Amino acid sequence: MGLKRTDEFRADAVRIALTRGLSRKQVASDLDVGLSTLNKWVTAHRDTDVVSDKDLDLARENERLRRENRILKEEREILKKATQFFAGQEP
Repeated sequence: MGLKRTDEFRADAVRIALTRGLSRKQVASDLDVGLSTLNKWVTAHRDTDVVSDKDLDLARENERLRRENRILKEEREILKKATQFFAGQEP
């Protein structure tokens, strides 16, 4: 039989998943729960006071910044490749 998780454990898992800047897959792995289970808990607790509005705002901003950072890194890699390509061209 599976391990029964307490309400407190589930609330903590949701708080971590929404505020720590880790992927849900990583959080689920760290907490030894299934990803689908963690996603169900997040959905069930999304509109509760498990996570403060301030923490949710910070989590959203962190996610936006991570997305922006990823895009900038991808653009930098494209520019590096273009620079290498054009450096190899003769005028």
